[in-house]
Amino acid sequence: MAKGYWVAQVEVKNADDYKANYAAVLGPVLAKFGGKYVTRGGQTEQVEGKGKSRVVVLEFPSYQAALECYRSADYAKLKAVRMAAAEADIVVVEGYDGPQPGA
Repeated sequence: MAKGYWVAQVEVKNADDYKANYAAVLGPVLAKFGGKYVTRGGQTEQVEGKGKSRVVVLEFPSYQAALECYRSADYAKLKAVRMAAAEADIVVVEGYDGPQPGA
């Protein structure tokens, strides 16, 4: 079964609020749905198009788990905090588990 991902581009407006009231308490919600960080605001270079300064990729055991986490009551509380402290573009995407080049 293919994994599921959240791909988020984020522009933080209030760093203190974002860090203390969103990022610091998000872990247990993600864990409840099997989520884990793949990237978390590391170094980036925008090579095409427009983006935001922070890129976060979260991996879930399945596409369904990724959607369930995003749509959960637990995340809804944190989403309101995030929306007040940052601007984000988020997509939930199904991973690919088919043949790979050179395989």
